[in-house]
Amino acid sequence: MHAKDVLIDGYGRIREEVHAALDGLGPDGLHQRPAPAANSVAWLVWHLTRVQDDHIADAFGLDQVWLTQDWEKRFGLHLPRLDTGYGHGPSEVAKVRVASADLLSGYYDAVHEQTLGALLGLAAKDLERVVDERWDPPVTLGVRLVSVLSDDLQHVGQAAYARGLVQSADA
Repeated sequence: MHAKDVLIDGYGRIREEVHAALDGLGPDGLHQRPAPAANSVAWLVWHLTRVQDDHIADAFGLDQVWLTQDWEKRFGLHLPRLDTGYGHGPSEVAKVRVASADLLSGYYDAVHEQTLGALLGLAAKDLERVVDERWDPPVTLGVRLVSVLSDDLQHVGQAAYARGLVQSADA
């Protein structure tokens, strides 16, 4: 198995878990926060998708799906155009409100397709390319891809946990 196949599988697992976390949740469930300073399922899925979109686009020299496919306009959030949610406090988390889980899953699927397209074209040597020199040591494409994968899996796990808390409170 090649490294790109492992990455493709890993990113596919994020997609599966995003859909599972959102399945059947209405607006109330999407936005309910387990505690006042906690993140909602909607915010967690939006954030993990924005991070993947931003970081993959940057690493591969692509445009963000958020902008090119009008997801920014479809969401209509009152946040800066390129906001990914990094550093958000409770007031910013509260601004991420969506009409439906379909909007979130649709955006995630569009980002996943762009990510998959980028990964399919990878050669092993590409993973060694430096994509961010602001760190010591500089970040390679391989490290960035694993970093995004790890971050997204953590956040989708948090979304699944928040969903469970929301559903158990409703029972």
